[in-house]
Amino acid sequence: MSEVFEGYERQYCELSAILSKKCTVAGAIDGEQKKQKLSELRSGLEDTESLIRKMDLEARSLPPNVKAVLLAKLREYKSDLSNLKSELKRIASGNLNPAARDELLESGMADALMASADQRGRLMKTTERLNQTSDRVKDSRRTMLETEELGVSILQDLHQQRQSLLHAHNTLHGVDDNIGKSKKVLVNMTRRMNRNKWIIGLIISVLIVAIILILYFKLR
Repeated sequence: MSEVFEGYERQYCELSAILSKKCTVAGAIDGEQKKQKLSELRSGLEDTESLIRKMDLEARSLPPNVKAVLLAKLREYKSDLSNLKSELKRIASGNLNPAARDELLESGMADALMASADQRGRLMKTTERLNQTSDRVKDSRRTMLETEELGVSILQDLHQQRQSLLHAHNTLHGVDDNIGKSKKVLVNMTRRMNRNKWIIGLIISVLIVAIILILYFKLR
């Protein structure tokens, strides 16, 4: 159900009940007071028509399943508005004799009481629906807050994990640098060992050749 439509509906029910009471009062008075009441009634009817137009626009902008229900309610409100207009015309004619006026007053009071009871019932239902909607909104808001808190907690955990990963990455990068340096040292040591082996081998070879030559010349 549209909250905007329910707001317009609540305003209409309140305004319709006020206009019904004013019709009853206007039918029982004369003179300037009656003119003032009629002026108030016409102004109130204009406001009521404006509310109905707003409800009509709001209902037609909703999905088909909701739209059908609201348009059916709107037809009832339009019929109620038409009755109020007819009542206003009958009161404004001013051609009623005292007996007719009394009859109209009694009829108007009865109609007003019935309309007021009906409108009160609609208003109570509307208020109940608004309360239910408000409860659903509160539940949704509470769920949203809980979800938001859970999201914040998850983000904090992810941030901590990110910091841990960054620290581990920096540590691994440092270890990798150290391994690279150690590898260079080992390569240099291996080269030096190989060079020393070649030098020692060459020296030994020279010594052997020298010994052989010395022995050869002595034996001759």
